[in-house]
Amino acid sequence: MLNPRISLVIGVISISIFPVLVKWAPVSGISSAFYRMFIGFICLLPYVLITKQLSVPAKSLWLPIIACGILFGTDIAVWNLSIHYSNATQATLLTNLSPIWVGVGSFFFLSRKPDKRFWLGTAVAITGMIILLGTDTFTQMRFDKGFVLAVLSGVLYATYMIVSKRALSQSKIVPFMIMSMGVSSIYLLLICLLRGEPLWNFSSSVWSVLVIQGTICQLLGWLTLSYAVQKMDAQRVSLSLLSQAVITALMAWLFIDEHISLRMVLGGLVILSGIGITFRKAAV
Repeated sequence: MLNPRISLVIGVISISIFPVLVKWAPVSGISSAFYRMFIGFICLLPYVLITKQLSVPAKSLWLPIIACGILFGTDIAVWNLSIHYSNATQATLLTNLSPIWVGVGSFFFLSRKPDKRFWLGTAVAITGMIILLGTDTFTQMRFDKGFVLAVLSGVLYATYMIVSKRALSQSKIVPFMIMSMGVSSIYLLLICLLRGEPLWNFSSSVWSVLVIQGTICQLLGWLTLSYAVQKMDAQRVSLSLLSQAVITALMAWLFIDEHISLRMVLGGLVILSGIGITFRKAAV
């Protein structure tokens, strides 16, 4: 069985390339979100059918599955839009404020409450985010579209984490993923049709990017992350996703010429230190 922490690392790397792909490809954020879900869905479906893992879930799971599908689909679409309105690194950082919302949500809705070490790690990680962004940039954000959408994406993702944690405690990962992705695909397709978003006539390079988003960022990334969520604390998984901002910043610098400074490097190291604090207790 795959070690949950290794699974978490694979998941983080897989989803870290997503913001760079979204920024690079000239595709509507909502259309991109639909194809990410739909391609992941159609790739996973044959495996589920062949292995006979698809079964009718208990009635108590229908609402969480539908809620997760809508929440995750909305999160990806909103995140895509925030990337278009700002840049890959900033949108990823603001979206990854989700540990704050997960911690608060866990305090109210989950039986296992965040401990002092989690909040200390969160404080250190958030400090790293402020260093990475720069205090001037942080204080001068005037709730523009990119800022609001990125923060909203973080809230949506935190809600998804809490709801999926409950659902995964009663369901296996693969059946949960295929049904949740199916709901997301239908939901996002309806939005695309209602808004008149483009769904075809893309270039071969754009189709290649959409396939990578669906197979690597969605299928591989979220199967491994869902496994980590099932086996680990939702708060720690969410906080570990802060490292995604560091990886995304590096990839954005390498592939789409986004500027990366010494301050950003230092901020990234502080973020990783915060994540390390949350795991220290488990290692003792």
